[in-house]
Amino acid sequence: MTTVSWITARGLLGRRRFLLLFPLPVLLVGLAVLSRAAGVASTEWGLPVVHGLGLGVVLPVTALIVGTAVLGSEIDDGTLLHILTKPLPRWQIVLPKLLVAAGVTALTVALPLYVAGVLVESVRFGLGLAAAGAVGALAYSAFFLALSLLTRRPVLLGLVYVLIWEGLLNNIVSGTRVLSVQHYVVTLTDRIAPTALLDGSVSLPVAIVMSAVFTVGFTLLAIRRLGTFSVAGETS
Repeated sequence: MTTVSWITARGLLGRRRFLLLFPLPVLLVGLAVLSRAAGVASTEWGLPVVHGLGLGVVLPVTALIVGTAVLGSEIDDGTLLHILTKPLPRWQIVLPKLLVAAGVTALTVALPLYVAGVLVESVRFGLGLAAAGAVGALAYSAFFLALSLLTRRPVLLGLVYVLIWEGLLNNIVSGTRVLSVQHYVVTLTDRIAPTALLDGSVSLPVAIVMSAVFTVGFTLLAIRRLGTFSVAGETS
């Protein structure tokens, strides 16, 4: 598993796609710093910057870029064949890649979320955002990694989930929020660092249970799906 993790991290960090991770976190911090420096009240810019941009765009899009790359890029260029020829159970391939994807995503978004949280309200709020963001990174990564094995257009479907399901339908149909990772993160943040800025629209038990369901469910689905791949790189 260590070897798979190393190969995954090296391949991910060595690709141009990794450079796409930086603009959004830099934008998040930049907007927070500029708003604070301009003396604008945090009640005016905190919600759109932290919730709208940070939790609504930076976290899921970063997870999408990384989660679809750890296996999807290897499927595209054929390097997955090398791993599949090894006598490894499929879970020993999926789990290391999931952990790398979640770890890279969490590290990429945790600092920007922390900085934005501190500038908006307090250190505790920043830590709450970073901690809840790490949970969200794991759930998103499991989902997007599974998508990369289930379809040839994982990025497109991932964007549909982020932009349409979480970004549009959640604001219109409240019942869809129970299947929204973003809302789990909002609820967890609000419980770790209670604030008037965020209002969790799902209960804490739902946020915890559904985060686990997303993570475990899509990880098992990815393991099962990878098990249908033949050595030739085609599905049976």
